[in-house]
Amino acid sequence: MAPSATVHASAVLVGARAMLIRGPSGSGKSRLALDLIEAARTGSLPFARLVADDRVHLEATNGRLLARPAEALAGLLEVRGVGLMRVVHEARAVVGWVVDLAVAEAPRLPDAAGRTSEINGISVPRLAVASAASALPAALALINSPPSSWI
Repeated sequence: MAPSATVHASAVLVGARAMLIRGPSGSGKSRLALDLIEAARTGSLPFARLVADDRVHLEATNGRLLARPAEALAGLLEVRGVGLMRVVHEARAVVGWVVDLAVAEAPRLPDAAGRTSEINGISVPRLAVASAASALPAALALINSPPSSWI
């Protein structure tokens, strides 16, 4: 088992797997987390629940990458212009996807190497989103399509 590391990110459990959302401060990590939770509330996704916002503990164990919230921030989600909100959250989830926001050189058609990210020795499907692009439509496409459909 690898030691855990804390990263500046958000994580949302979508179905059985979590989406790890990374990016610089102000890039929209919390916004995408809120959008995914709202998509589940309105029926666009069957289920979505916050795991962590702002700081995510990551740990590789038994070939899986686990995410959990920093204890002091568990159940808190920052909503820009509103402040911190207390929301229902999951204590732990297996990471199934990574979304990197505000990627300067995000390719329109990434090659196979650009569609995965290795974190703590675990390979995870990856989506790179350009700074000016809306992350939600691409994130929903990633969630709703199996990797075998990617060309």
